[in-house]
Amino acid sequence: MNRIRTIAVALLLAASAGVVAAQTSTKNVISLAAAEKIAAAAEAEAKKRGATVVIAVVDDGGHLILLKRLDDTQVASVEVGIGKARTAAIFRRPSKVFEDQIKNGRVASLALPGATPLQGGVPIIFDGKVIGAIGVSGNTPQEDEDIAYVGAAVAEKALKGEKL
Repeated sequence: MNRIRTIAVALLLAASAGVVAAQTSTKNVISLAAAEKIAAAAEAEAKKRGATVVIAVVDDGGHLILLKRLDDTQVASVEVGIGKARTAAIFRRPSKVFEDQIKNGRVASLALPGATPLQGGVPIIFDGKVIGAIGVSGNTPQEDEDIAYVGAAVAEKALKGEKL
């Protein structure tokens, strides 16, 4: 009788474990090592251009993972770079989208909570999902965005641990 009861409990636990497993999912995240590679690629591009910028890498919730402020970069660019990255992460699109909306007359975009509607924030995409973003601030809007795209472009390799 105890043996039958034990088997029944084991079957019940196994069945419930399948239900729990079906209700959970896995999520890719940006490790510090990957964030360092992403930022290093952006930094190399900035130095190649002679740009003085802040580079911010955030997770999918817009929380800072890594910040680099290149020599002689204005202090004000720190918060702006973080804001651009956060915007790209939480809204899952480049921060330029919001700047363009405002330029085109949709000033309501200024009221979006957590949005920094300035060009230079780019989502980091892995396996088709936004898992974070990079924000660059300090030079012209186009240059900031170009540098951010260089960092975002190495994300897939950095996240897979491949050599860059």
